[in-house]
Amino acid sequence: MMIKPHILRPATLACRKFLCDQTGGVLVEFAIVISLFMFLFAALLDFGRLSYSGVTAQSAAQIAARVAAVRPAACAGVPQTHQRGDNAAAPRFGTSCGAADGVCASVATVSCAGVATNATASEIWGRINPLLPYSASIDVLQFSYSFDPKLGFLGGPYTPMVTVELDLDDFQFVSPLAALANAAGASGSTLPSSTSYSSFSVSLPAEDLAEGESG
Repeated sequence: MMIKPHILRPATLACRKFLCDQTGGVLVEFAIVISLFMFLFAALLDFGRLSYSGVTAQSAAQIAARVAAVRPAACAGVPQTHQRGDNAAAPRFGTSCGAADGVCASVATVSCAGVATNATASEIWGRINPLLPYSASIDVLQFSYSFDPKLGFLGGPYTPMVTVELDLDDFQFVSPLAALANAAGASGSTLPSSTSYSSFSVSLPAEDLAEGESG
């Protein structure tokens, strides 16, 4: 059966027009670009939040250490004064702990978490709470008091090295980064929904009155 030219020509033109038609191509390109843009935008927001949260937490740790260094110990079991050590010369009270080995008795490190019933921990928490994530509580404060033979004097106030650390929960991303990455063209992305903070720890010497005979 022979198809007449006047029927074949319009059909050929219609087929060619269909194959060359680019209507809707912009929508396909937009769908590809917008998914990539949404992933980058969401990642920028979340990692910006993470960076800001880290900076404020480090500032909070610095404030906490400065306050803890000039306040009574936040942990039970920290001595009040430097006791005589094992130095055979039996130095006089007022002698600098760093004047010789064993002038002041070595004390084991004392560590604890912050509790609301402790005045020092409560004061620190009141100052730094606005700088930390809303879910944080006072027990994220970790105190440590370590003996330093170069600080203080025999019979004087106990002056350890004070360390304050913030033990924060993992940072939670609010954007579904893995899903957005897959939509942008990634293959089986396993981007996590949370990440752990870096260590926020600050150490300062406790206040040394330096009123001893060798101070």
